[in-house]
Amino acid sequence: MPPQLVMYPVPDEVSCSHFRVSLNGRSTNVLHAATGYYLLNFDASGAVKVSVTADDPHFWDGGVEIQPMRLGIRPVRHGATISFTMTGSSKLTITRPGDHFADAEILFLFANPIDHSGITSATPHVRYYGPGVHHEDIDASAGDTIYLAGGAVVFGSLNIWQVDDVRVLGTGTIIYDGPQDPHSDTGWIHKKNWHCIVMDEAHNIEVDGITCITRSRSWQIQMKDSRHIGIFNIKAIGGNPNDANQDGIDWLGGGDTTISHGFFRASDDVFALQGNWDGYDLALMRHPGNDVTNITIEDTIASTSISNTIRVAWPQKTFNSAHFHMSNVDVIHTGYGGCKVPFAFFELWADPEGAGSHTDYRFRDIRLEDWYSLFNIDQPNPGVRDVAFKDIWAMDGPAMVAPILKGDVSGVTLSGATGQGFDGATIDVAGGASRPVIESASIKAHFIYTAGLIRPKQLVTFTADDSATETRHFEWFFGDGTRGKGHTIRHSFPDAEGTLLDGSGRFRVLLHVIDGHGSQSQQGWSSQPVVIAQARPLSASGGLAASPDGAEIFDRILHVPADGGYTFTLLTSLESTMSIDGRAVHSPKARPQVCGSEGDSVQPMRLSAALTAGDHSLRIERKRGIENAQTPPGPISDQPLLLWEGPGIDRQVIPASAYSKVLVSSNQE
Repeated sequence: MPPQLVMYPVPDEVSCSHFRVSLNGRSTNVLHAATGYYLLNFDASGAVKVSVTADDPHFWDGGVEIQPMRLGIRPVRHGATISFTMTGSSKLTITRPGDHFADAEILFLFANPIDHSGITSATPHVRYYGPGVHHEDIDASAGDTIYLAGGAVVFGSLNIWQVDDVRVLGTGTIIYDGPQDPHSDTGWIHKKNWHCIVMDEAHNIEVDGITCITRSRSWQIQMKDSRHIGIFNIKAIGGNPNDANQDGIDWLGGGDTTISHGFFRASDDVFALQGNWDGYDLALMRHPGNDVTNITIEDTIASTSISNTIRVAWPQKTFNSAHFHMSNVDVIHTGYGGCKVPFAFFELWADPEGAGSHTDYRFRDIRLEDWYSLFNIDQPNPGVRDVAFKDIWAMDGPAMVAPILKGDVSGVTLSGATGQGFDGATIDVAGGASRPVIESASIKAHFIYTAGLIRPKQLVTFTADDSATETRHFEWFFGDGTRGKGHTIRHSFPDAEGTLLDGSGRFRVLLHVIDGHGSQSQQGWSSQPVVIAQARPLSASGGLAASPDGAEIFDRILHVPADGGYTFTLLTSLESTMSIDGRAVHSPKARPQVCGSEGDSVQPMRLSAALTAGDHSLRIERKRGIENAQTPPGPISDQPLLLWEGPGIDRQVIPASAYSKVLVSSNQE
């Protein structure tokens, strides 16, 4: 069967020309989802040629980021238009580099499988919502089949309340824009017409293909004491200006849930497990909740502007949970900062009063992109057991802070799992928690490449560390929109613009190794930046600038061991400037922490440069304030948490031995 492309009209009430999208030459407006979020749903099989034109001719001047990173997409840019190819059913996030918080402007492209259901408005025993706008709350009855056709937009809520055997199908959209106060948290209330989708004591439910958009400050999908739930190919997007209380999915008791091939963009925790939630009054908080068990999440993409990917428990909550299994998930954004404790991919925070048995949490084949921490597990009362992280990969950078184990926690294992995304990182263990068991990966997926200074169109040889066998397959993504296969491969980069088209010269090279076939196969991912020289490589500069008032100055001569491209990453919560031989970068916009946590979030500052072997001038200026980044390993000093990676150097803290001619100044205000 030849490739197919099915496009649906975007109703005028939600149509927006901020982005104009062309698919195989057919142009359309996009749907304005919420705040600065826009999306387009279509059905496709095979390759689709995509172009996106912004209404601002300079919109892409700072670069383009297309995620998930594992797809290896780098577009071609011509002014306001970027072009690339999507293959098959896929879900993309398109934005500018670093623009992934609540104030971001993001375009979501969702290529759904071709609909072969054959359902039409004439199909008997189906509640059919055709293309166009509908204003109503949908109350499901037992045995219902509800179909939202492509191009259908329902303003309202889907209530699956104390009913069984309901199917919700199609690729239409529900937009929930309720009466919640945007300045306070009432979105937790469990009642009809208060969420995009709500379930109460529902059983044998299937939700397949639809898009769920939440504009108001409310939990997006809330399920209370419901079981035997299947959620497939759902796209859930929440955005509100106050950046809070828009969880993706909440379980208030219940479980037996399978989520597959989904996409979730939250403005709070993406997945949250609680035994109950009846308000913030302490007496209500302390009331024991029901068990949450048997949750499987697979082949899914998760993103949030704030908070955690998965959160379990709360400081006063008591309930039991078990058998939470997540696999093959792209975590493209976690929240930055913290709410009393740092945000993380997995947070189980029940300190000081929370209790209950939480056991058999398994995370496998997880790709972490913009992430703050791997885990924060903190429960002083019995007890947390059997939490396994297997094959967890940092796709393009480190976590901002170290993972934490605290309290009655044991049986945590990390097998082929990155802790913080750089060599020598540690795990904070306190409060009687057992240290985790750490095991090496069965597949390293590490590689080396041609040493020296690399220029555009120069052939570079890449070689995988893992040995070549008959069952082992090596796939390369070079960060320039091309890919290749083989244990050893040669490649040349077309320019020095970099993967993000930001002029950095830094290309994100990914290696994906698969050993075996089917369910018994094992895989590994790794990434390294390859920096292409933009012009003459930097050599040592003479003299150090004077120290400005109101800043902590870190001036060093840095010894670079070999010619080549280097990437430096400074982790800091302070307004900062970093320069190498006069080439400087500035810290991104500050992101305050919440819930009374002091200071701002730790964020990365990244600078890439082609350097000759020898001495180079390094200068870091940090505005005085609360520094929430860790102190580098080793003796306490004024040394910032600065990482480097380059020829023969995996990402690691720059050792003190690489610095010389120490000149430190700290002016008084």
